[in-house]
Amino acid sequence: MTDLTPPAADAPDPAFEAGRLLFARPWGFVRGIVDMGALPGATGTEIAFAGRSNVGKSSLINALTGQSVLARTSNTPGRTQELNLFRPEGGDDLLVVDMPGYGYAKAPKAHVDAWNRLVFSYLRGRPTLRRVYVLIDARHGIKTNDDDVLDLLDKAAVSYQIVLTKADKIGTADLEALEAATAEKIRKRPAAFPEVLATSSEKGRGIPELRAAIWTLTQE
Repeated sequence: MTDLTPPAADAPDPAFEAGRLLFARPWGFVRGIVDMGALPGATGTEIAFAGRSNVGKSSLINALTGQSVLARTSNTPGRTQELNLFRPEGGDDLLVVDMPGYGYAKAPKAHVDAWNRLVFSYLRGRPTLRRVYVLIDARHGIKTNDDDVLDLLDKAAVSYQIVLTKADKIGTADLEALEAATAEKIRKRPAAFPEVLATSSEKGRGIPELRAAIWTLTQE
């Protein structure tokens, strides 16, 4: 006899478990590249993380994969100077790209220009890039350099989603106000995904939601 009982209203979203399993596999560093020609073949789903220097990209990648030292973290802004690629070991269904941080004023101009050329070439020329997660420090909100990157993504028609980092560093009311203000600020941007995610790599906040969101992309 068929069970017609509807699922409980508070039943867990299956995407959360699928996202957990996606990142529960062993992950490894593929390579760091400074030239588009060194990118691996465009297969499977590809996502990238962008953000100002020291916004917490490496920490977020480590939190997603549950590996504390997969992506190198540093308190020195501007240390990541190349595209760093990560894959689950033995799998080619998902490629994670940690992009160089932007907005670090003290870096030599020649280095900044070289990093920007690499990043912009990557954004414009990667057919399997499904979404860029643009990380914004919850303590500061969207700054001018962030707006410049969002303009580029809109122009290139690359889908992106705002992820607030270090959400544990501000109060609940301030965080809720920031989420609402950020959502309103990107509402009319053509390539922006409307939902804003708040995360804390240190406390684990928002990590299951982000994993689920990434898994959903792999199914589309």
